[in-house]
Amino acid sequence: MSTNYREISNTIWNIAGHLHGTFKPQQYQDVILPLTVLKRLDDALEPTKLKTLERFNELDGKVTNLNILYRTTGYNFYNTSPYTFRKLIEAPTQAAPNLRKYIDGFSDNVKEIFAKFEFDRILDKLHESELLYLALKEFNKIDLHPDKVENHVIGLAFEDLIRRFAEQSNETAGEHYTPRDVVRLMTSLLFAGEEKELAKQGVIKEIYDPACGTGGMLTVSKDYIQTHFNKNAKIFLYGQELNATTYAICKSDMLIKGEDIDSIKGGDKEHSKASTLSNDQHHGQRFDYVLSNPPFGVSWEKDKTAVDNEAERGFTGRFGAGLPRISDAQFLFMQHVIAKLKTKEEGGGDAAVVFNGSPLFTGDAGGGESEIRRWILEKDLLDTIVALPEKLFFNTGISTYIWIFSTKKSADRKDKVSLIDARNIHTQLRKNLGEKRYEISDDNAKEVLAYYSNNKDSDNVKIFNTTDFAYRQITIQRPLRLKFDITDESMTRLKEHKEFLNDVPSKKAGAKGEAENKAWQELRTAIYEILEGMRGKILTSRAKFLEKLESELKKRNLKITKKTLKTVWQQIGERDEEAELCLDEDGNKEADNDLKDFERVPWGMEIKEYFKKEVLPYASDAWIDESVCDEKDGKVGIVGYEIPFTRFFYKYEEPRKVEEIEKDVKETEARISELFSKI
Repeated sequence: MSTNYREISNTIWNIAGHLHGTFKPQQYQDVILPLTVLKRLDDALEPTKLKTLERFNELDGKVTNLNILYRTTGYNFYNTSPYTFRKLIEAPTQAAPNLRKYIDGFSDNVKEIFAKFEFDRILDKLHESELLYLALKEFNKIDLHPDKVENHVIGLAFEDLIRRFAEQSNETAGEHYTPRDVVRLMTSLLFAGEEKELAKQGVIKEIYDPACGTGGMLTVSKDYIQTHFNKNAKIFLYGQELNATTYAICKSDMLIKGEDIDSIKGGDKEHSKASTLSNDQHHGQRFDYVLSNPPFGVSWEKDKTAVDNEAERGFTGRFGAGLPRISDAQFLFMQHVIAKLKTKEEGGGDAAVVFNGSPLFTGDAGGGESEIRRWILEKDLLDTIVALPEKLFFNTGISTYIWIFSTKKSADRKDKVSLIDARNIHTQLRKNLGEKRYEISDDNAKEVLAYYSNNKDSDNVKIFNTTDFAYRQITIQRPLRLKFDITDESMTRLKEHKEFLNDVPSKKAGAKGEAENKAWQELRTAIYEILEGMRGKILTSRAKFLEKLESELKKRNLKITKKTLKTVWQQIGERDEEAELCLDEDGNKEADNDLKDFERVPWGMEIKEYFKKEVLPYASDAWIDESVCDEKDGKVGIVGYEIPFTRFFYKYEEPRKVEEIEKDVKETEARISELFSKI
């Protein structure tokens, strides 16, 4: 049982070298992964093959359900064909038809796996290129029997192969799987405080992953419970996966482990059928625990219709808190995860989910992202966020965070959120694995777990009230002040405005249209003449400028609409701090939209006090726009929530003294001079 997963993945990866020329590098996985699964299943069934065939011959034609063969194989699958890998290579010329018969002899649950792999198409190509026999022969050299290669080892080998295939196909950062060291940390955090509950005799728990990939999070979490707390605990696993290949691997792995593979959903080629967001295939179910690493920065455009429809149902659906921008589905997965936790009345549930940095702060006050954070924090559903080291994942080096949600927070954590900075808690790998440069060792994980369990402020832990992340965004207006100076530039702006460029403003036909057009041309010419007559006379009052313009037009018996008048003063006027205030028809100060600004008032601080202290000293003519109010509480300003994680852990480093820098420069110059003198 000492086989190293890298030995297995390296051996299998070497087989890919034979595919060069016939298959593109990004297609290697289409051959390698299903054959690896097939060999694993073949090795598992090989010891009971003869007994299975004997039992099958006894039952054939007598029973409709052959699942009784599970008792013979010892697994929840069987094969009734006379073939094994060994027998397939004994007949090289018949390898293709015999392999088809072999796969067709499996139980339906295995045949579905190979249908997801679309292996029939791959088999044709292997046969046509005369590579099938070679591939079978190479795979037959590997022994993947569960007694020789433990389940967790083959799982790691699968994931290592998938990592290599991902590098070949340049998959995006959002399409990666989670390294086992990260999963182990997530499970240790998730089950912290659950020791007594999980140790109970007869305990039954359900664990769910809405983006389960190859099933690593599910199987590691179950192993963790049974290893650390209760070997007899009954743990049921549920998952959903979009990608057909990883779905097939997950189901095959679950088969070997004796899990109920009907609880693993998805794997359809059509996105709309398999996506957790548009089609929750565990609808109506809630779970004790949720672990997941949903894709980062992936658009939910394809799910939009279904998501929009569900969002309209409010909190009777999963997305009642709001919808994020279309480019990033993480906030939708966040709401989905919380919706899948058992309610407090059902005993509550906990979740550990990996996100990138954007859910911490993206989105303005009142926007979808901020409103989702607001709902989570106001409902006290967020327990902890752990900042992980960079370079932990195999094909992305971005910053990542574990969010821990709970619907059963303990009294000492109620209305609190702890932030744990574990960015520097890591161990460097001897050899990089793709983008992965660091790992979280067992000692590293224990250190992070201690920070979480102690739940006390320290250099690496900051504990906040949920309202500490809230603010009220107020709108600050400043008055419009314009001066009017007729210059070539200001006249050009007016003449090139779309309203003044149009020679035929009226679309009416006949004499009426011609009359309107003539009137417009006359008015426009008069405006130009009047403005030209004002050259050299700078006016710092909009009221006087408009009075002059309208007075001169009145002398010519010409009328100007409010719309055209506005166009004139907007194009001719220029902002000037020394100009008079512009007032509206009611005598109120008119706001300058270009000077509009926003201020974030810390939660609990009086708005007027903040305004007096932070705004008026720098803009004495400013005022708060009290018409902008929050939709939920009706008060002035829009409520927003963000979690500026890095700001809370920022440590000021005093810059080096000038004398030290000068000394270093002189020493460097001296060394350079010495080197030149030796040339």
